[in-house]
Amino acid sequence: MFRCPLALIMLASATFASAQDLGDRDYKLRVDVELVQLPVSVVDKHGLPVRGLPREAFSVYEDKIQQDISIFKQEDTAVSVGLVIDVSGSMLAKLNKLKAAANTFIRESNPMDETAIVTFAEDVFLDQDFSGKNGSFDGLGDLRSNGGTAFYDAVYLAAKYLEDNGSHEKKVLIVVSDGEDNKSRYTLSQVLRAVGESKIIVYTVGLLSSDLYGYTVEADGAKKGLQQLAEVTGGAFFSPKNENQVEEICTRIARDLRNQYTIGYRPSNQNNDGSWRKVVVKFTPPKNTPSLKIRTKQGYYAPTAKRETIAETLK
Repeated sequence: MFRCPLALIMLASATFASAQDLGDRDYKLRVDVELVQLPVSVVDKHGLPVRGLPREAFSVYEDKIQQDISIFKQEDTAVSVGLVIDVSGSMLAKLNKLKAAANTFIRESNPMDETAIVTFAEDVFLDQDFSGKNGSFDGLGDLRSNGGTAFYDAVYLAAKYLEDNGSHEKKVLIVVSDGEDNKSRYTLSQVLRAVGESKIIVYTVGLLSSDLYGYTVEADGAKKGLQQLAEVTGGAFFSPKNENQVEEICTRIARDLRNQYTIGYRPSNQNNDGSWRKVVVKFTPPKNTPSLKIRTKQGYYAPTAKRETIAETLK
């Protein structure tokens, strides 16, 4: 099994900024201001994807200004997936369920997908890179639970690894955790900005229910982080209430990815000012269409006129 500290891999492949630099520099994972592409999920009241909706049913607003849609498509494209699994001490009793759920996700996914596995406790490890075939989760066989929870570090590093190494244009993180961060050097706000600047979609699964595992988890902070990571990227947050829902959730995520719409536009605001651009996709359903829910990214950071040099590497 391939296993190496992910921070060392990142240092070997490219320079990487420190957490202190994140708020002051032009982070690499930025949306190209010349073309914004939004992954859009439309689901019914049962959470099932809805196909075949017309382009005319959608409209896009950036900072309250309507944009001209230049790309509209729905297709089952291959995805680069980073599966990020919490293996801290509190996860020991849940790992077998996670292995089964991960295999369910693979079965339901596009056969051309590629998947890397990142695990974390006090440290963050790459257990399986993108070189293996999708559907062969060798890295899941030897998972061991230990230590604290470096949740924010894991998401940050996994996003960077996925952006640099995933071969498919569409990139997704699926993050599974059960508790609050207590070991990271990065903060939630720093990680939210990083993924918000990227094209990555984040789906999060919070194993937080005391009904499921027989004891109470300090879940408020963990739930907040998991929800915000999903919301800012147009993904979804799930909190299973019983053991059967873990696999059901993985099936829903796989089907969601295979049935998303892509809406693209060239923004009317072409200023390279690094500002946050709030994006809203509105949906006007055809007549006699039942109630539907739409989900996409909350916005993006425009690039700056001059990209800054990353001077400091992650130590």
